[in-house]
Amino acid sequence: MKAVAIVTGMCLVFVFVWERVDVVRLGYSIERLKTQKTLLERERDQLQVKFSALTAPERIARVATDKLGLMPPQQGQVFIVHPQPDRPLLATPPAEQLRIARTMFPVGGAK
Repeated sequence: MKAVAIVTGMCLVFVFVWERVDVVRLGYSIERLKTQKTLLERERDQLQVKFSALTAPERIARVATDKLGLMPPQQGQVFIVHPQPDRPLLATPPAEQLRIARTMFPVGGAK
């Protein structure tokens, strides 16, 4: 009978110690995840700032003109084409009109 009481007491002590160790382990895991969350939130904020800077209309216009050699269309280069009602388009723009820019170079010609 004494042996059963001792074994039961040892099991209770073992369960208590195991629960304490598990609580400490979970605490460390929670702190590690909080740190990781903070780092990921900082990275997200930096990426949002970078995205905003890269998609700014002024930057896109500057890259288009400086690096790609593009320029805004001149007077008379943009024509608005209204689709005919009897010939529907595959994808009609929201304003029910198309804008077509006329190229300054002949088809197949050099830039």
